[in-house]
Amino acid sequence: MEPHPLVEPDPHDPAYRLVTFVHEPEPDQPCDGVLALLHTVTDKDRHAGDLTPHLMDRTADGRWTITYRLRADHRASYQLHPYRGAAPGTARADWLHVLDHARPDPLDEQPRLPARDGRHPSSVLSLPGAPAQPYVRRRDGVPRGRTVAAEHAGRRVDVHLPAGHGAGPHPVAVLLDGEMWGEVLSVGDTLDNLTADGAIPPTVALLVHTMGPGRPEDLSCNPEFVDLLADRLLPWAAGRFGATTDPAATVIAGQSAGGLTAAFAAHRRPDRFGNALSQSGSFWWPDGTDFDEGSEWLTRRFAADERRPARFYLEVGLQEWMLLTQNRHLRDVLVARGYDLEYREFNGGHDYACWRGGLADGLAHLLGGPTG
Repeated sequence: MEPHPLVEPDPHDPAYRLVTFVHEPEPDQPCDGVLALLHTVTDKDRHAGDLTPHLMDRTADGRWTITYRLRADHRASYQLHPYRGAAPGTARADWLHVLDHARPDPLDEQPRLPARDGRHPSSVLSLPGAPAQPYVRRRDGVPRGRTVAAEHAGRRVDVHLPAGHGAGPHPVAVLLDGEMWGEVLSVGDTLDNLTADGAIPPTVALLVHTMGPGRPEDLSCNPEFVDLLADRLLPWAAGRFGATTDPAATVIAGQSAGGLTAAFAAHRRPDRFGNALSQSGSFWWPDGTDFDEGSEWLTRRFAADERRPARFYLEVGLQEWMLLTQNRHLRDVLVARGYDLEYREFNGGHDYACWRGGLADGLAHLLGGPTG
């Protein structure tokens, strides 16, 4: 069986590849068309109101194919959506239906990216130049930590303890959207791998559940939420699990609105959060327009306020047309103000397939071991 998807050199530019996806319909599941969902790439055209570039073509032998021209360092999760009748529309209700029914590529044999809320997993495309992700999958022979389900201050928290966990004090990593990282993506394997390689010291990870109905309020530069983490969650973890109280050994990490919140936590409470790991942070908040006086509130605060004793790891995807400019603005402000900053841009989108590797790299960088 030939490798799938089919990746070929671009004859006109060695920095690019031609990537062909194929769908072979089952005899008992005929379809009238197939939509390819290449994460963030397809979303951009959906936002523009036109999914036509992602409708696969039917070949003479009854298969469906589509070829993308992608830079050789691209990584993305993807799914295929066979449909009957008319092609899917771009309205929100249509798109939610697509997301609920799209499936991984049955011809792709690589490990899937799990999903939540009953949705199907995704396949993952990683072209040869994409950043290495040496820590994301469970390895044989690595000492295993353990995860404890808990609740404190009215919040669900899954606590991952390193192998051989003792009295401490241990560095602490607060991971927002913890139900995704723990229950779905098994971030404990990543933490165990990092620890076994000496990339991070044995670390207590607090996986804070933030994906419920209160998420838009919690993860929007909310001082009450950050103070709850600083004044209730961290002291509880110190007393029960030996987590450090040293802000220099404390990381708060988040993605999207969680990335905004991680940076805000370091701005508001650097006495507890000395390190912020932001992935694809929503720094447009609270106003989605560019350069409007109401937009990019947190970036303006970093520009105007006294410099905080905090370090930052920021990354954003080159495909994230709604976030790239704003992340670059924050980068420029942090550099101008003299902050300790590691900034990276990856060729991908708003995608856990990218974030899971970046999370490992960011933790390694901020907790003082060699970078991943």
